[in-house]
Amino acid sequence: MIPRYAPKDVAALFSDEHRFDTMLEVELLAAEALVELGVVPVADAAALRARRPVVDTAFVDAVNQREEVTNHDTAAFVDIVQDRIGMPEGAWVHFGLTSSDVVDTAFCSTLAAAMDIVITETTNLRDALTRRAIESVDVPIVGRTHGMHAEPTTYGAKFALFALQVDRDLQRAFDARSAIAVGKLSGAVGTFSNIDPAVETYVCAHLGLTPVPATQVIARDRHAQVLYACAALGTSMEQFALEVRHLARSEVGEVEEPFAPGQKGSSAMPHKRNPVIAERLSGLARVLRGYLQAGLEDVALWHERDISHSSVERVIMPDALQLTVYMLRKATWLADGLVLHPERALFNLTEASLGLVFSQSVLLALVESGVSRDDAYRVVQAAARTSIEERRNLRDVIEHDDEVTLSDEALVRAFDLDRLLVHRRRVLDALTWRA
Repeated sequence: MIPRYAPKDVAALFSDEHRFDTMLEVELLAAEALVELGVVPVADAAALRARRPVVDTAFVDAVNQREEVTNHDTAAFVDIVQDRIGMPEGAWVHFGLTSSDVVDTAFCSTLAAAMDIVITETTNLRDALTRRAIESVDVPIVGRTHGMHAEPTTYGAKFALFALQVDRDLQRAFDARSAIAVGKLSGAVGTFSNIDPAVETYVCAHLGLTPVPATQVIARDRHAQVLYACAALGTSMEQFALEVRHLARSEVGEVEEPFAPGQKGSSAMPHKRNPVIAERLSGLARVLRGYLQAGLEDVALWHERDISHSSVERVIMPDALQLTVYMLRKATWLADGLVLHPERALFNLTEASLGLVFSQSVLLALVESGVSRDDAYRVVQAAARTSIEERRNLRDVIEHDDEVTLSDEALVRAFDLDRLLVHRRRVLDALTWRA
């Protein structure tokens, strides 16, 4: 991932230093498990732990240089570890294991740690949206279907529905974390031919992982589930961002991205305050969905394994997790700081709309007065067309329409904004996690 979109805490998890250090921990734990089985002498395992090499830049460089000879990264890693620890104790490193035992278990541990950050940041986004929903549930704004004015809703309803969607994403993230927090140390084709199952149990327990049956590799549908959780989150953030972009347009002006002192919206036009973060979220969501496609392609492997997935995962898994966290933090910033313009929203709702948002209310009032639905529909439809063509408020047109015989009380009720929004707080009941 390019530094621009790489949060340091997540990037550190996918660094070579962290990768090799986690693999080293798997190796040492496996040796210690073999002590309990009477295979490795206690003193040798203690020496392995005591002489554990520091995994730093020099260590990584040494592994990379060794790989130029071995043309096998895990074999190079084992060679360097054994060399740094020294013989004869170093000979117990990687005893009875195959590369994927170490690589997959270490990678799943890292992915689980990354998902912990995703879960934290997803919770933060959900809670930010929830706060905005509660504070703006009484603030009216015109609803839109097909991009056209529909009936009134509130800012709070919009925020609440986004919060509910992110909460579903949060559950998907928990499920994905559970699916990927697994390990295997079962040998070359997963049959424990040269390693006791107790080793797998021991290592996984110390890493907080669940042992799972496997071939030589852990099944890649688990990794695809992580990518789906990320892609789903990205799509939810895109939906929120798209709403911001639409409502921020000059012709609408109902919301505005936070704009910091010294910020410039355009290099050419000083008046611009563009929704750049919302646009960035929309764009990056496409990247996350692309990673999911690649991850799904990785699920089908030849027989007990091939390595067609390996090169793909080295790119998509670190990038997807880093990008997801980056986007979550930006989306939370946007949700927390989004500037609302209630006065403009009310103007658009009551004035710019020419009162057309009340057309269904007039239709139903006519039906209640005894007019057939089809006749009532055609009367209101014609009145709406007149309203648009003559730029007159629908209420004025209705009041002067000889085909409409509604009482003053019925007219007042039909154009009563509070009546249409009387149940506006009901959506908050669904936010069961709110304080």
